[in-house]
Amino acid sequence: MGGLMFKVYILKSDVRDRYYIGYTNNLVRRLLKHNAGSNHSTRPYRPWKVVYSETLPDKRSAWLREQQIKSYKGGEAFKKLLP
Repeated sequence: MGGLMFKVYILKSDVRDRYYIGYTNNLVRRLLKHNAGSNHSTRPYRPWKVVYSETLPDKRSAWLREQQIKSYKGGEAFKKLLP
């Protein structure tokens, strides 16, 4: 099959103790963009580090998983994903 895989990820800013949840088909490139300040919502909290990621088979699955993780709103289910 060899289709494009997607990753759902959680970033952490140690500077402000904040998290960011997203998805991408290139996590290395996406992290570089976050840390370069390309994303307006994450710019003030740089630098970011990846604290969680999981691979999904397609964009829709990744988006649905991103929404699920965001719905945890920092509760126990969210905390279980973190190291």
